[in-house]
Amino acid sequence: MGWLSRCILLHISFPWGIIHATTVNRSDCGFRGPHPWFARFFGAGLLRPKRRILGSELAGEVEAVGATVSEFAVGDHVFGINAWNFGAHAEFICMRESAPLAHKPAGMTFEEAAAVCDGVILALMCLRPADLRKGRRILIYGASGSIGTAGVQLARYFDAHVTAVCNTKNVELVRSLGADEVVDYLQDDFTKNGKSYDVIFDAVGKHSFRRCRRSLNPGGIYIETDLGFLWHVPILALLTRRIGDKRVALGITKYTKEDVLFLKELIEAGKYRAVVDRSYPLEQVVEATRYVETGQKTGNVVLAVSAE
Repeated sequence: MGWLSRCILLHISFPWGIIHATTVNRSDCGFRGPHPWFARFFGAGLLRPKRRILGSELAGEVEAVGATVSEFAVGDHVFGINAWNFGAHAEFICMRESAPLAHKPAGMTFEEAAAVCDGVILALMCLRPADLRKGRRILIYGASGSIGTAGVQLARYFDAHVTAVCNTKNVELVRSLGADEVVDYLQDDFTKNGKSYDVIFDAVGKHSFRRCRRSLNPGGIYIETDLGFLWHVPILALLTRRIGDKRVALGITKYTKEDVLFLKELIEAGKYRAVVDRSYPLEQVVEATRYVETGQKTGNVVLAVSAE
């Protein structure tokens, strides 16, 4: 039968006015860069990007299915992520039925549906070791980005007390996402205000365990999304397992269908909403990428894919 019989073909553009979409995210920029530089030796490409068509998040319509596909049918509206393989900055993409893909949440636009999977799954992978529950206090640094806005909403869903750190223009946004307290880093340094937390989640990779250590309660955990300067975060994660009473953790990302289905349930229950900063047509992918690379985006940047 072959692997093609278990695949579906997604039509990410539609000539009759239905908007189908993808995004530009940090992973796209990192693989194009590449950042960090040693990613060249792990699939990014030595001299030029190995993946010529980037884009991992997507929302679209099933155009065709393999002979053994049972979960999806032609015409279904779906959303998901094609992480590591990329290819969503295009009109069509072929994915396995078992991929991180699900039916699009009811009442959600294609642009919104395209802008949720990556941030949520990355945040989930980081927050699972934190044992979030009622009574646990978490601070999320970089709370207005893709991972940060997801982290705030997930932490609130798990009933933790959430302190969000962002800049002035995004204070009201992160408060509307469920943050109990908001710190404007342009006005206040949370590491010097005398407050402490059970979990500090750096959702943008711009802080450090050294600076945050005093703001952690005994037994607290500092969670990082990036490897850190000179890739010190994995080393600290190993050391702090045996030394001291405060731990460092690095989120290990695994994209699964189960997490996409969990996200779908949250959205349909009104427990999660997409945050879209800007939307560009696919033809302006260069401009969209340049904007993402400024590091100043709020939530997600969407690419609307249209066809003649």
